[in-house]
Amino acid sequence: MGLRDRRGGGSAPTSKYQMREQLMSIGDDFWIEDESGRRAFKVDGKAVRVRDTFVLRDAAGNEAAKIQERVVSVRDKMEIERSGGNATVHKNLVGIRDRFKIDVDGGSDLEAHGNVVDHEYEIERDGETVATVSKKWFRVRDTYGVEIQEGQDEALILAITVCIDAMARG
Repeated sequence: MGLRDRRGGGSAPTSKYQMREQLMSIGDDFWIEDESGRRAFKVDGKAVRVRDTFVLRDAAGNEAAKIQERVVSVRDKMEIERSGGNATVHKNLVGIRDRFKIDVDGGSDLEAHGNVVDHEYEIERDGETVATVSKKWFRVRDTYGVEIQEGQDEALILAITVCIDAMARG
């Protein structure tokens, strides 16, 4: 069961992944599948920590990112630690719609906005959409898709999605 192409012909190439909602809790492990249904990344929930900690691994088991909640923060915040540079996901406290700011070390910052609880939102860099998250692509309950524009850091975008899901539940 692959992701449906919402845009039709002529759109930029994308990578598409299938996520499972509300399975991201401490101690839970789950696979992120590509549009062909192949296991692409594994999210390893660490049960031995006081704060939320997840490790994103590629299909070969190599660590792509470590995601940790920062508990001594005024605002909700999670840190993504990666060899290619760290990022911090901040939840904005004001506004009608959910908004997240993502500070990327050594790169352009990102912003996520939309209906995060219902998994209908976009991740943007400088006003350009780099990823779209939607439940509408699936008929399977508790499943949503992440469509990432070509040339983006897929592991970083998926780690951001894990952070946003964990923070939306909290």
